[in-house]
Parts: sequence; structure tokens; C-alpha cells
Amino acid sequence: MDLLEYQGKQLLKSVDVPTPEGGHATTPDQAREVAKRIGQPVAVKAQVQVGGRGKAGGIKLAQDHDEAFSHAEAILGMDIKGLRVESVWLEPAADIVAEYYACFTLDRSNKCYLGMVSAQGGVDIEEVAAKDPEAIAKVSIDPLLGLQDYHVRALVFGAGIPAQYRGELSAVLKKLYKAFVTLDAELVEVNPLIVDGDKGMVALDAKVTLDENSSYRHPEFEALREISTTDPQERLAKEKGLNYIKLAGSVGVIGNGAGLVMSTLDVVAQAGDNAANFLDVGGGAKAELIANSLEVISGDPQVKSILINIFGGITRGEEVAQGIVDALKAVDIAQPIVVRLDGTNAVEGRKILADNPNPNLYTAETMLEAAARAVELAHGSRGA
Repeated sequence: MDLLEYQGKQLLKSVDVPTPEGGHATTPDQAREVAKRIGQPVAVKAQVQVGGRGKAGGIKLAQDHDEAFSHAEAILGMDIKGLRVESVWLEPAADIVAEYYACFTLDRSNKCYLGMVSAQGGVDIEEVAAKDPEAIAKVSIDPLLGLQDYHVRALVFGAGIPAQYRGELSAVLKKLYKAFVTLDAELVEVNPLIVDGDKGMVALDAKVTLDENSSYRHPEFEALREISTTDPQERLAKEKGLNYIKLAGSVGVIGNGAGLVMSTLDVVAQAGDNAANFLDVGGGAKAELIANSLEVISGDPQVKSILINIFGGITRGEEVAQGIVDALKAVDIAQPIVVRLDGTNAVEGRKILADNPNPNLYTAETMLEAAARAVELAHGSRGA
């Protein structure tokens, strides 16, 4: 679960990470009142779960509360990288002396935690990594051992932090790590972590991703969920009880079983495109579940074709086929659909599809054939 900046700052503040005092607003009038309370000047910051807000015009400096109103009015409702701005965060304008980058995240490939620090804060860390990878100090942390002083020294000295700030940064890193572990977070990132005049180090931004699998340990997570900023397909999938993850490609994928779906994502990539989602309907998928899955995926504007890849074990081919037929009758699906059915009652399923022809429906015998056809259709080729 990706948090908004102000939510991340609230969590960091709970473990004594220094963060600016501020206020959250969903209307220009609220923004004006927050600005009055804070005093001037103030920064008005769009609350969306993506980077690059400043370049998109989502962060403005206001000299007084009337200007804060005007900036909030302009920012609210903006589209930033496909996300609509529903709220803003206001905080005192910073007197930036230095900007640093600090992060703790999961390193799944090495089965450990990863800590990172850079003296080049305030810019995209990907840009720093591309231009000057040596500018990012990294340490691997054994979860059983935890963050040790030698880890902190390696980060601070490795990043080339000036001597006068090393002690303060070391203390902040320990607090960030505490937040990372106690919150069951997948990512705690501060960029920039600034030196603010006489105030010392302050987390001027906060990017926090929580592991939803740990929600049973954290009932407070539900209060942090921002339904208004959740992707529409992810929200609809959650309402319908579907195991859905949005991805960046143009081929919508439905399969039964996580392994089969992962394999389907691979063969779509092999065929020359990328999947738009991961959607596993599980074993024993009924017609209603297939219909719901098609409704979710077809509502995604980035999806140009849909690939249904079912290998029947518990799942029965005729149930899947009937779900497809029902969905095409109930939901206006513009995208072409490629279906590959195999396994239990696959012959009966193919017959149901053949008896209910649709110009948007195509069948394939193998997974590779189905993926290639779906990619062709996604790119506008509809030949027989």
C-alpha cells in the first residue's frame, strides 16, 4: 500500500523522525485556513502517490494565505501522471542548506534489507544512479541482525556526508530504520532529507510503502487507505474479491493459478508486448468470477486486448466459457479477447464459445499461440 506524503510523514513523526509541521486540505478554503495557522510563506504540495510533482506544477510556494488558496485551487483536480489530485499538504517553506537522500527497502534477490544514502538529494534517485552510481552508498542488512552502527557509518561515510552533519544523519537513519521495521514497510524513502537553516535535519518528503500482508498486525493501516487515490481497476477488483495487480503493458491477462499467470506474463513479453495486469481467478473459477474479471480488465483504458489462459484442473472449461459468454452479453467490452482453454472439460468449453460467436472473440490452442495473437490484436492487427 503506497501512502501519500502527509501520511508517510505522520508515521515517521511517530518514531521521532523530524518532519515539518503542516496541515492537510481537500478544498481551497481549507488550504487558506491551514496557511493562516502555519504562517507564511508556505509550500502547497499535491498529494498523489507518484514522483515528479514539482515538475508537473504540483508544488507551489505561497507568500500568504490568499496565495495558498489560489495555488490549492489550481492544484486540486490536476492530473499528475494519470492520478487526480484530491488533496494538498501545506507546510512552512524550507530554508534549504543541504539536500540528502535516505532509504530503507527490501532486497528480495539477496533476502535482506537494503539501506541507501546519497549526498545528491532532491533529484530522482534513478537519475543519480544512472549518472553517478558511486554517489549512492549501499549496505545490506541481515533482518535477524538489524541495523548496526557499522552499517550507519558505512552509509554516512560512503555517501561523503560532511563531518558537521554525520552525527545528526546517523541518528535520523536509526529512526528511519525503526519505522521501516516496526511498520512492516516495504519502502521508507526520504528525498530530500534536508538541512533547514537552524532547524537541523528535516524530512521534507516521505515515500512509504506498507506491506498489506501484515495488515492483521496493523489495524491502523485501514485508516491510511486513500480510496479516492486508488487506481479504479484495483478498487473495483478489491470490491469483487479478485487477486489483481495493475502493470504497465497493454495486454490484459486472466489466468487460473499464480504460476500459470506468471508464465502467461512471460510469454506475452516474449511475443513482443507486456501484460497490463496480473489477475489470478484461482481454482474452481465460476462463470460469475470470470465475468467480474473481464469487467475489471476491460475498464482499464491502457488495455488493448485481453488474453484468457485457463488450464482446467478444479477449474472447469465450460464454466469459464459460460462466464465469457455472460460477460460479453452483460458488459460492453471493446477490446478483442483471445481464449486458450485446456484441461478439464475444455472441449465442452470450446463448444460453448463456438455456439456463441462474437466478432471480438478469438480462440487459440496453445499458450504461445494465444499470446502472439493477443499482442497482434493489441497492436491493431485483426486478420483471421
